[in-house]
Amino acid sequence: MRMPDAERFDVSSESLCTGLRWKGQFVLSERDQSVPPTNDGLFWCLYTQTCIGPDGKIAEPSVCSQPGRKCHGSGRGV
Repeated sequence: MRMPDAERFDVSSESLCTGLRWKGQFVLSERDQSVPPTNDGLFWCLYTQTCIGPDGKIAEPSVCSQPGRKCHGSGRGV
């Protein structure tokens, strides 16, 4: 079963890897609460500069918030 986008793209997890980036981090304004979030899924890894992390898995919040992931917080893929 597919995970709902609201969970898949939730960037509020305390265990979110510090290497995960998304374009919303670079918008210098307050979020307009009257506009629903886009959840566009445009994420990338700081260490690889692509949508794939050093361990070969996708870089997105649902995966990058798992502390057991080998590259979590370190950029090491193996």
